[in-house]
Amino acid sequence: MSRLIAAILTGLAISNLALAQAPAAPAEAAAPAAAAPAAASGCESRAVDKNGKPLAGAARASFMKKCNAEAGAGCAARAVDKNGKALAGAARNSFIKKCEAGAKAASR
Repeated sequence: MSRLIAAILTGLAISNLALAQAPAAPAEAAAPAAAAPAAASGCESRAVDKNGKPLAGAARASFMKKCNAEAGAGCAARAVDKNGKALAGAARNSFIKKCEAGAKAASR
C-alpha cells in the first residue's frame, strides 16, 4: 500500500514539473493586441465581432452609432442639480459636454 502511495506522489511531482516547464505562448500571438492604437476610445476598442476581429463597414458604423448614443445617454441621465431636478439650458449643455469629455478621457 505504501508503494502505491509513493508511486502516485512521485507521478504527481513529475507531472507538476513537466507542466511548470511548458513553453510560454509565442510572441506573435500578442502582436495583434500591440498593433491596436493606444488612443482608441472605449467604443472603438469594443468594436469587434464574436471572433475578436475588428468590425468593418456598415456593422462598425451601426455599432459606433449605438455605442456613442449609449455613452451620451449616461451623461444626460446624470444631468441633475443638487436638489435632484433636471438641469436645463446652458447648465445642462455644459454638464453634458464636460461629462462626455471625461468619459472619452477615462476610456483611453
